[in-house]
Amino acid sequence: MAEPTQAPWVLCPGCQAVIYGRRMASADGVCPQCGCYGALTATERLALLADPDSLELLNFDLPDSDPLAFVDRRPYPSRIVEAREATGLREAVLCARVRVGGTPAVIAAMDFRFMGGSLSGAVGEIITLAAETALLDGSPLVIATASGGVRMQEGVVGLLQMVKTAQALQQLNEAGLATVCLITDPTYGGVAASFALLGDVIMAEPGARLGFAGPRVIQETIREKLPDGFQTSEFLLERGFIDQVCPRSALRDRLGRLLSLATGRRRTAYTEPVEQIVVREPEALEQRPAWEAVRKARDIGRPTTSDYLRMILDDFEELRGDRVGGDCPAIIGGVGRLGGDPIVVIGHEKGHTPADLTAHRYGMPAPAGYRKAGRLMRLAAKWKLPIVTLVDTPGAHPGLDAELQGQASAIAENLRLMSTLPVPVVTVVTGEGCSGGALAIAVADRLLVMENGFYTVISPEGCAAILWRERSAAPEAAQALRIDARSLLELGVADGVIPEPPGGAETDPAQAASLLRTAIRYELAELDALDPAGLIAARRARYRDFDGTSRRALYAAPALVTASDRRIS
Repeated sequence: MAEPTQAPWVLCPGCQAVIYGRRMASADGVCPQCGCYGALTATERLALLADPDSLELLNFDLPDSDPLAFVDRRPYPSRIVEAREATGLREAVLCARVRVGGTPAVIAAMDFRFMGGSLSGAVGEIITLAAETALLDGSPLVIATASGGVRMQEGVVGLLQMVKTAQALQQLNEAGLATVCLITDPTYGGVAASFALLGDVIMAEPGARLGFAGPRVIQETIREKLPDGFQTSEFLLERGFIDQVCPRSALRDRLGRLLSLATGRRRTAYTEPVEQIVVREPEALEQRPAWEAVRKARDIGRPTTSDYLRMILDDFEELRGDRVGGDCPAIIGGVGRLGGDPIVVIGHEKGHTPADLTAHRYGMPAPAGYRKAGRLMRLAAKWKLPIVTLVDTPGAHPGLDAELQGQASAIAENLRLMSTLPVPVVTVVTGEGCSGGALAIAVADRLLVMENGFYTVISPEGCAAILWRERSAAPEAAQALRIDARSLLELGVADGVIPEPPGGAETDPAQAASLLRTAIRYELAELDALDPAGLIAARRARYRDFDGTSRRALYAAPALVTASDRRIS
């Protein structure tokens, strides 16, 4: 059936202005006066996301079904016929093979006009067939949602589609194929509680509403006023349930980058020489007071994780949230390209100004930050991407809320997770590295420390207050703890030290970033030779052997270095 013709004039759902239909269409359904997002049809959604001339509709010709012989004011089959005539669609979802930014993918786009985008036996089957098509093609799956929930006229048969679709996405997980869910307005009920929130990455349009129960039902049940913006994409982004809110005009480019990163497993084989700039021998480093490193590491002008990511990565896409209710600003992470190769990067974030420091909790993560980091690590394992973590924290957040939310548990879970990751992990201590707050993202195959960084079980001030009974003894505590880069190399805790520009990274952030980038690429090149089992075995052996009696220098272990058969200068 053909889709109905665009009306000559349309009413903006936001400002109620009457807009010329073609003008609204040229703006992709966004009101040119108030910026309100109008609904797109499934056909319009596919055209918006797919590269030009790449769309191949998938015709899943399913028989009509009326499992309950349901009748209210009209028989259910009559309502189906009416929806088909009104929309030109067979059902509430339309699927196609496409390319997005040049990457092949399968897209399933829901259409709210068709009985509220409700989840029926047919819709569940089409979503499942789309996932199975992606599985056969070895392609990512993208689902654009728009639904009021499960179709009541199909009763429990509709309800069980939640399980079917969740299983379909799990099959893609097991195959290592990327899934991206795009939340559009509205997405509620059984769709929200199944495939809509099971994507590797969850994007949403501005203002899109998402939830299990609708706000009216909630308000009438609990008899309380709901907060402003409740269930909107912006509200949910702040609470860690979605990764990004993306303007409609940028969706294709953003989605194309994500799919390219998710499928870009070509690891370049490191055929170009990568300079070795990391200092391996303690004797090559100047011996200086540990307290000097502490002061340098804490300099507010030192580059932060966000500064480094901006300078060393291409195509970086930040991914937010722990998916259980939090998005801690003290840890940031996402996917990007380093030297052309996709990687996952996670790091502590402090900021430079007092306002930045407050906004990022001084780089002290809450449990949501560690759970977000863990989620990104699992994503890296699925997408087979190496992980780089940048450590710069005075420690995990010590507040009451952090304890109530399971701070110790969140850290412990990351230690266990990182010990099992089947991809290379490189950690760099760029500034402060204090206690379990640092270690929770630092269980690595290689640990590097920047020349003015430090790594310790407790801050020097904390140690001095406990053992010296005087915080002013912090310099002596720092020296006794042996927390500076040279000492860490002597102890075998660090595998190498990254030089900094004269005067420290804060004097020349661009040069510091260049040195960091070169060092990380070298380490990843060496680790590239190990298969997943070898990586896990070597990582476990590394930490199993730490007993404080000898210097490990694991970077020279035969199991980890085969430089002779790789082109690394």
